[in-house]
Amino acid sequence: MDLMKTIIFDMDGVIFDSERAVYNGWKEIADKYGFGDIDRAYFRCIGTNAARSKEIFLECFGEDFPYDKYKDEQSREYHRKYDGGKLPLKNGIKELMEALRAAGYKTAIASSTRTKVIEDQIRDAGLSQFFDVIVGGDTVERSKPFPDIFLIAAEKLGAAPESTYVVEDSFNGIRAAHTGGFIPLMVSDMVPPNDEMRKKVRFIADDLLALKRYLGL
Repeated sequence: MDLMKTIIFDMDGVIFDSERAVYNGWKEIADKYGFGDIDRAYFRCIGTNAARSKEIFLECFGEDFPYDKYKDEQSREYHRKYDGGKLPLKNGIKELMEALRAAGYKTAIASSTRTKVIEDQIRDAGLSQFFDVIVGGDTVERSKPFPDIFLIAAEKLGAAPESTYVVEDSFNGIRAAHTGGFIPLMVSDMVPPNDEMRKKVRFIADDLLALKRYLGL
């Protein structure tokens, strides 16, 4: 295995078990307002930024769908439940980050979530010291599956894509990493890998501890 020393992480579904938390919030909104099956919209949104997520919901439920109203309600409830360090971490994240630091890796987060939210959640979880660079979805015009956010993170780290791992759970994230010439590593979360993902990734891990072993840490 190549011994690369630069690694970029997605956040939601990789560092935090937040994809499931957001999904449950949207399920509650859908049940409350009775607008139908949330799955057909939500799973298309995984790995995209706020602007693209809104487009997807309008494509699924119609242009008159009151997305902003429902999104605001979902977001308020999410932050009420999980702000202040209450967002559950994915199994093995602290062990992996400590090992990466000890091995001298340069690390970044490149997430479709807004930069301020990333910074707050990482700080509240006690993980800030593990990341050299944070790039949020509000800093790029084109969301994943375009590779822009990963290319910015690599540039800030002073690393070439071909020598940089990208850790992702989402299909759009893996597509972005692959298109950008990075080395995609997938950690399965809510959506299991399909044949397309298996062709695009270097390794698929069941959890972050398996990824730690793969990296030889």
